Amino acid sequence: MAEQLTLNPSKYPQLLSDFLASRREGLSPRTIEFYSDLLNRARRVVGTQVTGQEVASFLKSLTCSNGGRHGYYRALRCFYNWIYSPRSGYRLNPQDNPMLFVEAPKLEKKILPSLTLEQLESLIDQAECTRDKAIISLFADSGLRLMELSIINPANIDWDKKLIKVKCKGGKEALAPFGTRTEKLLKEWLSRYTAKGRLWDISYWGINIMLCRLKKRTGLPCNPHTFRRTFASILAKRGIDSLHIMRLGRWESIQMVERYTRSVRFDDSLKFYKAPLS
Repeated sequence: MAEQLTLNPSKYPQLLSDFLASRREGLSPRTIEFYSDLLNRARRVVGTQVTGQEVASFLKSLTCSNGGRHGYYRALRCFYNWIYSPRSGYRLNPQDNPMLFVEAPKLEKKILPSLTLEQLESLIDQAECTRDKAIISLFADSGLRLMELSIINPANIDWDKKLIKVKCKGGKEALAPFGTRTEKLLKEWLSRYTAKGRLWDISYWGINIMLCRLKKRTGLPCNPHTFRRTFASILAKRGIDSLHIMRLGRWESIQMVERYTRSVRFDDSLKFYKAPLS
């Protein structure tokens, strides 16, 4: 751990409480848990008198992987960017933000898994019920985040245009498309279930548990991030450019799309190549 820190421990609970309260609207429970968990573990370098050198020493002292260090870095950066901004109400000088002097831990550019169409078919076939099949199909068709999918209101589904109005990060509203197969499964589900404000009879955590069971049964990656990568990768393999994928998947930057489509290979792109002089 870092040494010679100037944090007054008695101020820490209020700082963390104020920060988490500023994050709550539009964020998933898992994101809130991420900030709370890592900032509690890093509490020795959370305060209004901590220096960049102390934060850097703390990150260097961690025995976890670079990915783990980067998680701590992101949580600390978000906390300090907030507390040194006018939004926090602490009236601190932004130039004193210690994260301005801390370099991000380097990350390996790993190719994270996405699913093939055949694997998606297998997951849908092996899902236990119509509801679960509809959830997986909608994840794959729309690239929805778990929180977005879990709070869908049936009244916000435009069946004619095959679009769903969803609430995204930060409380923003956006549209998510879906296809004919998902439409059929959703209508079959709604023919059996009387929705009362929400499309599903299970919560955010219930969907997570269902996906974990399906992963154990099939041996296939089965989580919202994998489905989101699959959504982006399949569209990229079909020749849809990153700007359109960004809009369809409600990403905020093309850089994020590129992170989600690292599994797309040269051979996939080569199919759409046309020689400039041909």
